[in-house]
Amino acid sequence: MDFIGNQTSVSFGTIQTRIISSVGFLPVKGATVTYSFTGDPTSPFRTLTTDESGLTEIVSIPAPELAYSLTPGSPQPYSELTIRVKAPDYEETTVSGVQILPGELAIQTIRLRPLFLPDSAGRTETLVIPAHTLYGEYPPKLPEEEIKPLPDTGEIVLSRVVIPEYVIVHDGNPADSSAPNYYVRYKDYIKNVASSEIYSTWPREAILANILAIMSFTLNRVYTEWYRSKGYNFTITSSTAYDQKWVNGRNIFENIDSIVDNVFANYLSRPGVRQPIFTSYCDGKNTTCPGLSQWGSRYLADEGYSAIEILRYYFGNDLYINTAQQISGVPSSYPGYALTQGSSGEKVRQLQMQLNRIAQNFPAIPTLTQDGIYGPATAASVKVFQRVFHLPETGVTDYATWYKISEIYTGITRIAEPGY
Repeated sequence: MDFIGNQTSVSFGTIQTRIISSVGFLPVKGATVTYSFTGDPTSPFRTLTTDESGLTEIVSIPAPELAYSLTPGSPQPYSELTIRVKAPDYEETTVSGVQILPGELAIQTIRLRPLFLPDSAGRTETLVIPAHTLYGEYPPKLPEEEIKPLPDTGEIVLSRVVIPEYVIVHDGNPADSSAPNYYVRYKDYIKNVASSEIYSTWPREAILANILAIMSFTLNRVYTEWYRSKGYNFTITSSTAYDQKWVNGRNIFENIDSIVDNVFANYLSRPGVRQPIFTSYCDGKNTTCPGLSQWGSRYLADEGYSAIEILRYYFGNDLYINTAQQISGVPSSYPGYALTQGSSGEKVRQLQMQLNRIAQNFPAIPTLTQDGIYGPATAASVKVFQRVFHLPETGVTDYATWYKISEIYTGITRIAEPGY
């Protein structure tokens, strides 16, 4: 296989594909998913069928050696797949350039358009994932101030930091009126950007530091209404010259997915400053900037620096991690402690109700008696939910599980909203 080059040994990554309908949050059972290498898309090597949760089995894929993704200037550190999906009553969809890193689980979600949609012509939709920002060539970030002056227009911007349910991503430069806008759930946006900007093979503390910077960058755009105050109808762009890289339809990685689920309400602050700070960053090799060096964060993590120590190295010792008190689009906030066997009360009852509604779309999840008692049956249902949605299978409803259940529940019950 050409992408392995002159390696003396072969490494492997893995991938699991989820197929859902673009209308509602409906898993597509029985879809045919065909895998080939992007360099040879006409020679498929594996064909799978999705289960009742819209999932394929996990597939092992040859990948370049680990060292390539740990050292700047190395050969391409990931292999690339082309995935073609066919299902009755849906348009065929192809995604090319899916990135596979050694030792990492790639999660590829593909949304199929139903043929009953008025503008459906039975066409094949093709999505192309471009080169990773640390490997390809992209325009460097234009410099900006860390703290933004708020417009003196008499309008209220935001009185406090709020985690939005959606961000609107303009897929191009701000002035490019032909570029499409996409409604993207906030957590999905952060996971996509992190998977596009850094390698999931890096040490956890480096990944966490970069994710915190990505979230603070994003929330600064949200809080200051940066683009809306300039007359645009979007939150942020996908241009690396202005913002951070987001790729429509790209795969994410399981460890990035997990970290974001656990810290998505956080951002970076300075004493006496209300807005999340604008955390500029760059790769630190091809381009340099006053903020965080992505490759430098990887080196510091290897030296034993924690995420906050890495961030303070680049942004100063008065930087601290803050937490937003309001999260939009959730039926109820986390109770403040994990729900487990022996828990009881209204929060448990609400959890059971949401799981029962989710189970109507994802029947692998057992339905429950909504009695407000967290017994073995509730723990078993939670455990299946965790398996289906790539969470640790503990049967305990911790912070990440609570908000993932809320996310899927709102995605199912708000089927008329953008993004599904």
